Formats: sequence, C-alpha cells, structure tokens
Amino acid sequence: MTDRVHTSPNHLGIAAVERDTGLSKDTLRVWERRYGFPAPLRDASGERTYPDEQVEKLRLLRRLIDQGERPGRIVALPMPELRSLLDESAGRQPRAPARPHPVEPFVEMLRAHDVVGLRRQLRHSRERLGLARFVTEVVAPLNTLVGEGWMRGQLQVFQEHLYTESLQVVLRDAIAGIPASGDAARPRVLLTTLPAEPHGLGLLMAEALLALEGAHCVSLGVGTPLWDIVLAARAQRSDIVALSFSGYMNPTQTVDSLKELRAKLPEQAALWAGGAAPALHRRPLPGVRPIASIGEIHAELLAWRHAARP
Repeated sequence: MTDRVHTSPNHLGIAAVERDTGLSKDTLRVWERRYGFPAPLRDASGERTYPDEQVEKLRLLRRLIDQGERPGRIVALPMPELRSLLDESAGRQPRAPARPHPVEPFVEMLRAHDVVGLRRQLRHSRERLGLARFVTEVVAPLNTLVGEGWMRGQLQVFQEHLYTESLQVVLRDAIAGIPASGDAARPRVLLTTLPAEPHGLGLLMAEALLALEGAHCVSLGVGTPLWDIVLAARAQRSDIVALSFSGYMNPTQTVDSLKELRAKLPEQAALWAGGAAPALHRRPLPGVRPIASIGEIHAELLAWRHAARP
C-alpha cells in the first residue's frame, strides 16, 4: 500500500511526471500494478506523487525503451544496472559522422539561459545555410543533442522547453516567408500528431521542407483525435497525411493507432509516419510509409510525385 504524504517540492504529480519523462499516465499505472514500480506516495487529497529518485529512474527507463529494451526486463533493475545498460547501448551504436556544423554552442547558450542569444544564433544559422540545410544539418542533430542532455539530467525540463519554444519561433518565421504555393499545388499534405504525442518540432521541420518543395501544407498542430484527422483529411482533400512521432507514445498504441487511421482514411491518401520511434521501424505496417529521418523527405516526395503522374 502506498504511503500518504503532504505535497512536497521534491515530489511530482502524475501529470508532471508524464511531461517530464515522456511516459503516459496509463503506462505509469500499468507498471505500478504489474512490476511494483514506480511506487508513488499519496498527497493529502489521495493523488499519486512521485519522489525525485523515482522520476530519475523513469527517465532512464524511457531512454532504454526507446533504444529497444523491453519494460519487463528492465523496470525492476536498480539504477546502477540501468546506467550500465545505457552506457553499453551507447557503446554499441555506430559513431555519428562528424557534424558539418557544430551545434554544441547552441546547447551552451541554453545552459547559460541565454534565450536571446540562442534565437539570434539560430536565425543567423538559418540565414547563412538556407532553410533546408538548416533543418537537416543543424536542427536535426541539435534535437538529438538536447534530447540526450535532458534524458541524462544534464539539462532541466525548463531548458528543454526554452529550446523548443525558441526553435518554433525561428521555424515558424521561416515557413511564413516561403511563397504560398496555392490550393492547387500537389501534394496536399496534412500534418499533425496523435493525441498522446505532444511534441511538435518534427511537424515544423517537415512542414518547412515540404513547403520549400512546393507542397501545399496544412498543419493541425499536435494532439489531434484520430477521427478529426480523418475528417480534416477529407475536408482538405489531402494527398498525404503526415504524422510525427518522438517515441513518447506507447509502442502498442502507436501501431494500433496507425492501423486504425489507415483503415479510416480515404484509400488514395498516403499515410506517412515520421520519427525515430522504434515501433515505426520494427515491422512494416501495410499502407504506412515510415520515414526514419527528416533527410528522407525529399526522396519520398519525388517518389510520390512520380507515382502520381497520369
């Protein structure tokens, strides 16, 4: 039985833990029941609260699951073993190629809380490289670096949020400056995420590259209910429905939602699922085109246009 405690700055409620770790409330409750962890306390109102040490462990678990580990194998492991697993996993991954443009200075500005400087340098990089190269050569590796810093506790949640907001400002400003392609432009692309996926940077990155290629893009933002995606695709006469996944969603939920969406969408509408979430790449889903990296969008768009030729 969980203990009853008063609310403390060192304890987070379940909604805050969901935002902090990327693990859904349902997942937290299932693990609690199935594995005995997390083991939340209770506040004066009887609501679950999670001590800092449990939140730290949940972050590590999320990172390992993103890399393909099974919850049943690792949830009960102590922190030292989880850290060793994470180090081993990092050692097994191929060494990343040298980045054409160093992105570490952006992270240093983030650590120094220099939001004005961060936005100024992001804009300068975008103007110097052009939007397409900025997205693929700066934003993509920078997202990875910031995500790794957050998961390892080297960046605080508020710093990750400051980064996200800063990059959204820079990307939206750039997208607004792309000449409109007109309603008749093809393909017509609807961009969004499913309700359990709150991260929208992938959408903005994809929208930027698609708009540069002359696609007509309509973004619904994040967290759109599945049936509303279907209604919007019909209303917008969408040729492609593009969803972004960050690994935040439960893998089973990801696969089931994509299957249901594919069955409900018009047959002629292509369904793209972008992101590095492992569930997208473990096995093919009929009628779903997985896009592992933002750099694949150009080739995928060429393939779509070739197939769509009369």
